Amino acid sequence: MARKFHRKNRLSALTEINVTPLIDLAFALLIIFMITTPLLEQTIEVNLPVEGAKAQPEERADFQSISIDKAGDYYWGENQVSIVELGDLLDTLVMDADPPVLSIRADSTLPYQKVITVVDMIKQRKLSKISLDTKVE
Repeated sequence: MARKFHRKNRLSALTEINVTPLIDLAFALLIIFMITTPLLEQTIEVNLPVEGAKAQPEERADFQSISIDKAGDYYWGENQVSIVELGDLLDTLVMDADPPVLSIRADSTLPYQKVITVVDMIKQRKLSKISLDTKVE
């Protein structure tokens, strides 16, 4: 007995929607966003110092980036600031009940004193959540 694969009523509407292509698209977009989101954080061109061992990644919900480029210019996020303006911005963080993690990103060719100056400014305001960013070998 042979099977017949033609539909009896060709003009009837399909009642099932194929969602497989939609799920494939959703997963592809999810992967793209997972790859590009960490790249958005790196905004100022800084040659970070190299770290020997692979560090455990920190889970941080909110952070504020302080960058120092190889010319010695200070940045608060993406905005260039002077050392006095940086102090004023740190003073505003002291008033916050739960201040964010301060992520310090400095060029590896910079004199060490530039980084210590920023760390001293943070310690004078009794902010304790500090992260020094490095590259992993």
